[in-house]
Amino acid sequence: MAKDKYKAVWVSHSSIADFLKCPRLYYLRNVYKDPKTGHKITIMQPPLALGQAIHDIIDNLINIPAEKRLLVPLTESLESNWASVAGTLGGFKTPEEEKRYKDRGVKMLKTIEENPGPILNKAIRIKADGGLPYYWLSEEDNIILCGKIDWLEYLEKEDAVHIIDFKTGKNEEPENSLQLPIYHLLAANTQSRKVAKASYWYLDSSTHPVEVKLPNLTESYDQVYEVARRIKLGRQISYFKCPKGGCFACKPLERVLAGEAELVGVSQYQQDIYILNNV
Repeated sequence: MAKDKYKAVWVSHSSIADFLKCPRLYYLRNVYKDPKTGHKITIMQPPLALGQAIHDIIDNLINIPAEKRLLVPLTESLESNWASVAGTLGGFKTPEEEKRYKDRGVKMLKTIEENPGPILNKAIRIKADGGLPYYWLSEEDNIILCGKIDWLEYLEKEDAVHIIDFKTGKNEEPENSLQLPIYHLLAANTQSRKVAKASYWYLDSSTHPVEVKLPNLTESYDQVYEVARRIKLGRQISYFKCPKGGCFACKPLERVLAGEAELVGVSQYQQDIYILNNV
C-alpha cells in the first residue's frame, strides 16, 4: 500500500494506551464522533484539568530563551492559564475541590522555580508542520506514530538530547508502560541528535527529574508496531468490543452516549468536553 498520511492510521501513546485498556475505550475516544457536532468526545476530570494547565505552562517555556524562562513567576502564568479549566470546564464539583487542585499546581510550579535544573538549559523543539511531530512507523502498512514530548533538553557536550516527561499525578509510571518506548522512537526519528537519556519528573513528589533506563529502540519498535497493527485491523473490520461487556475504562464514555453527562465546552483539539452527572 502506498503511503498516504490522510488515509493512514495514526497512533500515539494515548491512543495505544486506550486500546490496551479496552478496545471499546479506544473506539469511543479515538474513532467515534458525535453525529450532531462532528466532534470526538472526552470526559474532563480534575486530575486531567490540573495536568493540562501545568503542561501548557511548561510547553510555553520552550519558546522563551533559556536565560529568561523564569523571569516571570510560573505561578503568575497559572493564574491566567487556569481560566481554561476553571469550574465545570475542569470537572470540579465544588470551589473547595478546585482550590485543592489549584494549590497543588502552585506547589508543582514552585518546585520548578526553586529547582529549575534542565529548564534553564537549551532545549530542542521538534518541527511538526503545524501539528504533532510524527513519522512513518510503517510505510507498507500505512501507519504513522505521532506524539508530543514534554521536553527535550539539549546536552551540548554530547550534542545529544535528554527526554524529560513531566508528571502531575500521584502515581509513578508503570514499568510496562509504552510511553517511554514511544517517546524514544519519536525522538530518534524526528530529529537528528542521538537520544542520550530519559527521565520522569514527578512534580508532586520530586525536586528533580528521575532518570530511567532508556529502552532499546528495536524492542520498542516491535512492541509499538504489534499494537498498532491490531488497532489498524480493528479499524478495518470495525470491531472494538469491550472484553468484559463494559469495564471501568469504557463505561464513563458509554454514559456520555446515554445522555448521562453534561457538555461543558470544546477543547483546542475540537473534542466535545463532558463531565459526568452524579459522580
